[in-house]
Amino acid sequence: MTRVEFFFNVPDKLAKISEICAKALAQGHHVTVISRDDELSGDLQQRLWQHSATSFLPSAKPADAIRQSSPIVLGLDGESLLQDDILINLQTAHPPFFGRFRLLIELVGSDDADKVAARVRFRFYRDRGYEVKSMDMTQS
Repeated sequence: MTRVEFFFNVPDKLAKISEICAKALAQGHHVTVISRDDELSGDLQQRLWQHSATSFLPSAKPADAIRQSSPIVLGLDGESLLQDDILINLQTAHPPFFGRFRLLIELVGSDDADKVAARVRFRFYRDRGYEVKSMDMTQS
């Protein structure tokens, strides 16, 4: 069954995704990030490719020829899913295909609209019997 992890009060979602992806890749995992729009997906791809001064995190979009060999795929929907390891959701609703993944990560900022949408997703997962873990980033 899919594990669900919520990170609340995330000050910079792109930085947190970069951190999660770096750790996942170091452990041999694959990551799919579902974004709300092309602009956010492009911003995230730039952040991953410029991860640090001495490294980058390779990523591709579903239309890219290299997506088959990329450990990180950035998409807007679930039509081009290539793996079932880790899914990071940046959309306001739960992704209907999340159950095929081993781990679903939900990032929640500090603004009220983001928190309201996250509470709905949290209840959705919990009410269906998924193990939901939450971490407050203001306490770490």
